[in-house]
Amino acid sequence: MKKSILKLFLVGAFSTLALTSCSNDDDNGGETTPSGFVANPADFQGELKSGDKVTLDASKTYYLTGKIQVNDGAVLNIPAGTKIVAQGGTKSFIAVAQGGQIFANGTSSNPVVFTSDSKTPGSWGGVVLCGKAPINKAKSATAEVSELTYGGDVTNDNSGSITYTRIEYAGAIFNKDKEFNGLSLFGVGNGTKIEYVQMYAGSDDGIEFFGGTVNTKYIVSNENEDDQFDWTEGWIGTNEFWYAKEGRNKGNRGLEADNNSSNNELSPFSNPIIKNATFIGLGGTYEGSENQAMKLREGTKGKFENLVLANWAKGIDIEHDVTLSWIPKDLFIKNVQFINVGVEATGKNKAGASIDVSNAYSKANNTGAGNGVDTPTWAKGWTVGL
Repeated sequence: MKKSILKLFLVGAFSTLALTSCSNDDDNGGETTPSGFVANPADFQGELKSGDKVTLDASKTYYLTGKIQVNDGAVLNIPAGTKIVAQGGTKSFIAVAQGGQIFANGTSSNPVVFTSDSKTPGSWGGVVLCGKAPINKAKSATAEVSELTYGGDVTNDNSGSITYTRIEYAGAIFNKDKEFNGLSLFGVGNGTKIEYVQMYAGSDDGIEFFGGTVNTKYIVSNENEDDQFDWTEGWIGTNEFWYAKEGRNKGNRGLEADNNSSNNELSPFSNPIIKNATFIGLGGTYEGSENQAMKLREGTKGKFENLVLANWAKGIDIEHDVTLSWIPKDLFIKNVQFINVGVEATGKNKAGASIDVSNAYSKANNTGAGNGVDTPTWAKGWTVGL
């Protein structure tokens, strides 16, 4: 009996040693990956499957050559100082599926950076999160650029955490109707943390919310070639300190806000709270279809407070009957300061007639995102292009 126990102990010890040796892999941060996924810095692509927990090595640069997909039950950890350089155009993006999680957590002095080797707008996909929070498009839907399912009824769904992170040169174009953003949030729940994140020099929108309940704080979106901020499909979230700035002589709006383009009356209605924001345009005429700080349309609600709108042909544009019906109770901008804005606000109903929307906002001097038109203190040190 004693010999059998000793033999069993020795076999077990040898097995443990072997497993420890196999899992101590420099390429995937020393993590065991049941699916066999390996985070190869020179060829970073593939799928993390249920049970995979991968931590990247901040001392290495990872070259994103294809899609990274974090599936249900998998976790991707990206520590402070990690740099991921995309090389593959539309085939290169990072997508988190429902039930998967990403933790990209930098610091103010050592941010996580997603960029491209060409340093040109639209040179890679961007970051896509798909959660289980409510949307108004359907009970669930398929994300337009990752083909992953999103939506549900889990308001506090948790897709992870993205903090002190830059997403640069994203927005690769599939076709005229299908284009990545810097950060796309599809049905993302309010258990997810999005704070101190910058979207820089993308070819489409900086950040777009497709329904969901996620909250954000300390967000910079600048020099993206379409809208700096965008939402649709019934997004409801609480947000503070947004700073948007046009650049590169391109771009449309600081903010484009929709409820649902197919049916403006679908619920849950887009109804975020936005406090302390600055939207800066290029002034005068420049490339882009609409030189506007804020476009509110297609049935969106929204409560805004302390906004600085500077250097736009038009400050606020409100369209469509359902949107106009929310003024002033469910759609109102409190304490907005216009600086070098040609026309403060216009309204237009479904028939195309002009509507007075002066009761949709009140004016007052304020500091917007924290420093008026200048770069706020909280955005210094970890951002670029400001």
